[in-house]
Amino acid sequence: MTNTIKVQRAVRNITQEDLAKVIGVSRQTINAMEANKYIPSTLLALKIAKYFEKKVEDIFILETND
Repeated sequence: MTNTIKVQRAVRNITQEDLAKVIGVSRQTINAMEANKYIPSTLLALKIAKYFEKKVEDIFILETND
């Protein structure tokens, strides 16, 4: 799974720390998600999507090996 969190942050001009505070996680969690080293829970993915006013699918992209 990949994501567009870094791009979404750039559009809103917010830091990892800013996003972390809003959704209630650490900056390290945001960093790990952006590096594709951490897959968020459904609840966390929904919080992030809601914050950016996007669909979950617009932020988190499932890559399949079909």
